[in-house]
Amino acid sequence: MAAALALLIADPLILGSQQATALSDVEEADLIQSQADRAERMTVPVAVDGAGPYRFLIDTGSQRTVVSTSVATRLALAPGPTVRIIGVAGIGTAATARVDQIEFGKQVVANLTVPLLEHQHIGADGIIGTDALQDQRVVFDFTKETISIGSPEELGRSSGYEIVVRARRRSGRLILTNAVIDGVQTDVVVDTGASGTIGNRALQRAMRERNAGVGSLTSVTGHVLPADFGLSRLLKLGKLQIGNVLIAFADAPAFTELRLDKRPAILLGMREMRAFKRVAIDFSTRRVLFELVKD
Repeated sequence: MAAALALLIADPLILGSQQATALSDVEEADLIQSQADRAERMTVPVAVDGAGPYRFLIDTGSQRTVVSTSVATRLALAPGPTVRIIGVAGIGTAATARVDQIEFGKQVVANLTVPLLEHQHIGADGIIGTDALQDQRVVFDFTKETISIGSPEELGRSSGYEIVVRARRRSGRLILTNAVIDGVQTDVVVDTGASGTIGNRALQRAMRERNAGVGSLTSVTGHVLPADFGLSRLLKLGKLQIGNVLIAFADAPAFTELRLDKRPAILLGMREMRAFKRVAIDFSTRRVLFELVKD
């Protein structure tokens, strides 16, 4: 179990780097054919300063867009300042590089200072973070394996979604505050860069969870963190219910940085989201929408 449950979590929090991104205006919603990696996360083709395509994760748990060191070297990107990174499994520093333009589908993000991380730790050529997704809706269609990006109006508003959950924003992420896991009130961060779900120690204590196995979490920083695994019987989020949620409990620094370490909280990963037909993460209206799989 330990080997099988060693998760790669793409969830860096970047501090001290320049926020210098600008989304171009697009006239219609953007549909991008994605691919699922071995950890069930979704990647899309991305051009970096006109070169590529490279495969980047779409990660709603990452505050910033990231480029791999190998891509930066290949393109001879100009170096930027060193920044501090707080990941799921540890805290470290990273070099940065200047990028004139990143393109995915019809989206264009300009004038970026991007942290550089190793491809082997990211599991991709880079990460599209929430800095490139603000004021947009991102729709993950798990049946068609596509990602759509646009405004709520362009993407059909709430049509077809049975469950709509309101969220609050913190450090660029959407946090759902009315979830209940086995009777315990829990905050939820929808993290499309995580293969599985991670819980903090406050949740583990509140659930009085019996240890169902041990393993480790490996973050994009390359740090490894011990974790205990437990199985939740039921996660409720409004009308939404997900049964048998496998949770890795760990003292993840990311919870502390998001001020989610004192009360029960989870990073909800792709394994659980794939139980739905579609999941829409709407940064413009701070809502998360779920379409159920029809029998």
